[in-house]
Amino acid sequence: MYAVIHTGGKQYRVEKGDVIEVELLDTQEGAVEFNEVLLYSDGKKAHVGAPHVAKCLVKGEVIGQNKGPKVVSFKYKRRKNYRRKVGHRQKYSVVKITDIAAG
Repeated sequence: MYAVIHTGGKQYRVEKGDVIEVELLDTQEGAVEFNEVLLYSDGKKAHVGAPHVAKCLVKGEVIGQNKGPKVVSFKYKRRKNYRRKVGHRQKYSVVKITDIAAG
């Protein structure tokens, strides 16, 4: 049994017990629900939503937060003494999938 969910502008294929990193969610710790389920498969048949599968819900638990690797942006113009360096680290929430409920 697996599902494809949509969160943070990305799609994730999840099963019960999976641990995934998603874009930062507004909850620090505790339960979270993903109701934008794009596809649900029970092992025999796949249910594809248009755009979402009706009465399907993926439940998870936020177990922590991480930061991604540093990405450096560097602007440079030759012979003009112009240099700008900016770094960025994206924040992620670590979510453990606890249940896939289809109604």
